[in-house]
Amino acid sequence: MSMAMQELLDRLDAIIPPSLVYSRKKMFGGTALMVRGHMALWVGKEGNILVRVGKSGLETALQHEGTSLMEMTGRTMGGFVLVSGDVLEDEETLAFWLQTGLASVQILPPK
Repeated sequence: MSMAMQELLDRLDAIIPPSLVYSRKKMFGGTALMVRGHMALWVGKEGNILVRVGKSGLETALQHEGTSLMEMTGRTMGGFVLVSGDVLEDEETLAFWLQTGLASVQILPPK
């Protein structure tokens, strides 16, 4: 695990609500935060995050600084935005994206 990824995971642990039931799952070379069986966000080796925003929230999310669409194997991951580690230095910004990902999975049925 890279230092950038571990540092970001530690910062997330410090702001995750204590009552939240979640798990971590290794995937795509990083670590995902799973809530109710759904990926709320994923932390990459480079210190970036992939955040579930839902298809309806995609356009709004892409207006934020440091965001882009996530492409894997030539396909865009619908309902997710990639957030650059450069904009995650600020705790308020990190908390915003954490809350966005958590809110997006809360409306989904449990897996």
